[in-house]
Amino acid sequence: MKKADLGIAGYLLAAVVFFILPIPNYMLDVLLAFNISIALMILFNALFVKEVLDMSFFPTLLLFTTIFRISLNVSSTRLILTTGDPGNVVATFGEFVGGGNLVIGAIIFIVLILIQFIVINKGSERVAEVTARFTLDAMPGKQMAIDADLNTGAITDKEAKERRNKIQEESSFFGSMDGATKYVKGDATAGLIITVINLAGGTIMGITNQGMDAMEALQRYGILTIGDGLCSQIPSLVISLATGILVTKASKEADFSSVLVGQLFGLPKVLIIVGATLAALGVLTPLNLVLFVGLGGAFVLTGLNMKRTMGVQAVEEEVSAEETQAEEIRRPENVVSLLQVDPIELEFGYGIIPLADVNQGGDLLDRVVMIRRQIALELGTVVPIIRLRDNIQLNPNQYIIKIKGIQVSEGEILFDHYMAMNPGFVEEEITGIPTFEPSFHLPAIWITESQRERAESLGYTVVDPPSIIATHLTEIIRTHIAELLTRQDVQNLVNNIRETNQVLVDELTPKLLGLGEIQKVLQNLLSEGISIRDLLTIFETLADYAVTTHDTDVLTEYVRQALKRAISSKYFSPNETTSVITLDPKIEQDIMSSVKQTEQGAYLTLDPEKQKAIIDSVGEEIDKIENLGRAPIIITSPIVRMYFKKLTEDYYHDLIVVSYNEVDSNVELQSVGMVTI
Repeated sequence: MKKADLGIAGYLLAAVVFFILPIPNYMLDVLLAFNISIALMILFNALFVKEVLDMSFFPTLLLFTTIFRISLNVSSTRLILTTGDPGNVVATFGEFVGGGNLVIGAIIFIVLILIQFIVINKGSERVAEVTARFTLDAMPGKQMAIDADLNTGAITDKEAKERRNKIQEESSFFGSMDGATKYVKGDATAGLIITVINLAGGTIMGITNQGMDAMEALQRYGILTIGDGLCSQIPSLVISLATGILVTKASKEADFSSVLVGQLFGLPKVLIIVGATLAALGVLTPLNLVLFVGLGGAFVLTGLNMKRTMGVQAVEEEVSAEETQAEEIRRPENVVSLLQVDPIELEFGYGIIPLADVNQGGDLLDRVVMIRRQIALELGTVVPIIRLRDNIQLNPNQYIIKIKGIQVSEGEILFDHYMAMNPGFVEEEITGIPTFEPSFHLPAIWITESQRERAESLGYTVVDPPSIIATHLTEIIRTHIAELLTRQDVQNLVNNIRETNQVLVDELTPKLLGLGEIQKVLQNLLSEGISIRDLLTIFETLADYAVTTHDTDVLTEYVRQALKRAISSKYFSPNETTSVITLDPKIEQDIMSSVKQTEQGAYLTLDPEKQKAIIDSVGEEIDKIENLGRAPIIITSPIVRMYFKKLTEDYYHDLIVVSYNEVDSNVELQSVGMVTI
């Protein structure tokens, strides 16, 4: 055990022992002096600590000191009643503080009790209760602020975690303080009851056992009782004061003494006014002239001197600022900070700022948080920090989306309008401003708030501006998520799965595949919208087939086949027949015969005319199946799938191409067309 563990255990064990076993008066003197020193240490720690969480164990400390102080009170009571000699400390407190007079000592003791009960304990208890309630109520807002800062890139994931932990600790601390103040209040009450018992019991013992008369016994034991009460109440009062200081600190991280002195004596005109008032009181009233005029003059002189000093400091700061500015102009520009490129940026005109400003009721930041969570659940990858910033060069209602610093899309909204879209079955039209939905370029109209209810009743899909931007941003991220997946992201995914499957990871990388090769396979999957959340299956498949090939395109096909349950659930319904397009076997044969293998991978050398004919046929079949209201899906043989996808992706990016081996056995397919030439 550590020394600190032994010390704490001994401290608590001593408190329990003192309740049972009598201790000599000289030992009681030592323990009372130790108790006073502990109380003073707690007071000055609470006074000078910069952050309340630096004393996070204060509620527990209150319990420890309270039980120890009560145990000493019980021991002194035992000595008073049995021997009439509780030691030097108790006797000195009773005789010195009360001047050897029972009445004076009793009055001082009662005054201390009243101060502790009515002023310090009551106030500390109320402040702790209100602070605990407000801290708990403020937690959701603080959590949202952290998420907003994290999304805008103002803080890192590590800083966000630290701030969340700090919020949790503050909530626990102030909640505990709310209950811990009851310890101090109960301690004062117990001390008052023990004092009454000591006085009555000591007087009876003096009369019956020591042959004193009533007044002599009352005087003797009354002084000792008051001394005993003061020995316990003064440390209790000091700890109560420490409790009040800790729960009333307005600034959680400021130097308390510096801030307090600065706020009290920081304004020269206040000191001058106070000094003049004191001097006037000394001259115009019978108050001590020398005292009040002298003190008033000191305040006035201090205020004038502070005013002059502040003027000099202001001039020096202005000169220093000008010199710093000139130095910055002369200094060679540091361009390193300009080299950083944000993975995803959303820039918007000043008219859209209210949507992103939490203080104005905007929830765009919250929606960005939800986008990252949605993509993580849907595709199994972490979206990089999305940087939100205003751009005065844009139109007020315009926004642009950038990927790696390059604009990839844009949109424009009307801040106080809603976008209404006809899902295809609404016959009655409503008036509005014609526009196009930015994510899918569907025809839509802008309507006002007053038209919203009617549009919804007619069957229109009505969305608000933040939803439009969030949907657009989500689609752009889905489209470019593959290129946003970095080697560092892959390393983080590898580290995550290593915690539960270390053997698999050790076998796969770096022995069989490098980090870049794994990254390429994951990018291939993401580029076609396949979730990589099931990393265990992906890594197991790669470990099985990487022994025979390092071609990332071929490995991707093996992984897709291993994920056929997920692919089938994404594109096919098990309860109905799915219409698909097939590929002419002759085309498959032509594609395979035109594949050329190189060290850098495989590529197609298909005749341009034949390639154009294939693309035209694909377009015709897509139009046919879309006219039936179905999503176009082309089924190919496994060996041809990846080459056919590469052939068509530049023309039909959203075309779904799957192989027969990627279709689950419980899926029913119906061919409604064939790509042929």
